[in-house]
Amino acid sequence: MPTTRPRYTVTDTGHTAELLDLAQRAWPEVSDRRQLLLRLTEVGGEAVETKLAEQGQRRERQRLGLERAARLVDVDALLGDQAWR
Repeated sequence: MPTTRPRYTVTDTGHTAELLDLAQRAWPEVSDRRQLLLRLTEVGGEAVETKLAEQGQRRERQRLGLERAARLVDVDALLGDQAWR
């Protein structure tokens, strides 16, 4: 089918074959290796979405922590001689 989108060729060898074998164990009801590859990409995409969401949540917690720290710490007192007396 004509398309302007990129096409990819994947050969069922090496690490790709190992991943497909693993997928076959996870989804024994699927015998078509092409379908297994599509499932792997879907599960991989979900894993990446989860990881990115977790990173965003962590960054938000860090941002809130820094805002809170700025309210709790007297920077002038900490950097001045008063903190060492």
